[in-house]
Amino acid sequence: MKYNKLINNFTNMCQRILGGNLTGVYLHGSAVMGCFHPLRSDLDLLVIVEEEVSLRDRLAFLKEMAALNEEAPAKGIEMSVVRRRFCNPFVYPTPFELHFSVSHLKWYREDPEDYAAKMQGTDKDLAAHFTILKKYGMVLYGEGVEAVFGEVPPQAYKDSICEDVADAVRSISADPVYMTLNLCRVLAYLREGLILSKRGGGEWGIEALPDRFHGLVRRALFCYEAGEEMKAGAEEGACFAAYMTEEIRFCRSAESGVSEILPR
Repeated sequence: MKYNKLINNFTNMCQRILGGNLTGVYLHGSAVMGCFHPLRSDLDLLVIVEEEVSLRDRLAFLKEMAALNEEAPAKGIEMSVVRRRFCNPFVYPTPFELHFSVSHLKWYREDPEDYAAKMQGTDKDLAAHFTILKKYGMVLYGEGVEAVFGEVPPQAYKDSICEDVADAVRSISADPVYMTLNLCRVLAYLREGLILSKRGGGEWGIEALPDRFHGLVRRALFCYEAGEEMKAGAEEGACFAAYMTEEIRFCRSAESGVSEILPR
């Protein structure tokens, strides 16, 4: 993989700064699911620690993270630091010690100390990240996945992935590739229990969804794999998102007897 050197440098940095507090470093996401694209994908990393990370170590960690991110793919590095006690038994929403992604770079650059002190809380996305890690993930350093991560309850994973597409009807026009493929993989899990990549979700959609949506899904797949921008008509995208949203709501309502999360 093109970014092996970057991943190794990140792992070495974690060992150097976190020292004996470091439990393990893990790679997940598209890089381990066989569909990584340098223009479409970020590098997804999880760092597990035993105890709280001091402010001094946070600042040192983030300084090097920002430098490493300059060598990352177009969408950058997405990384969370989580304490081991929240991994097994799994806690949802999952508390995190520190998070880094390009969406927060402006805040970090303007006030590193404020960022280091305040970038902690809970993140529902970690339920999805842990689930992918347990199925596909790679140990870069430290203890094995099964030794560190407990089972993620299916309901937590469902809640996590459904929340990610909750605004699909309004947001699909802004990023039709991401939202089209993500809607497919969410519905694939709700209907068939399949844990898929975006590419796998699109391939499932072509097989499982009504014919009228196949063209849109095929274009999303092509653009995802080619790293190209996708042009979808506003009406076409909204129609697809509305259909998928309703199907997702139906699947969740069938389980619980009530409508959940997704707005009408």
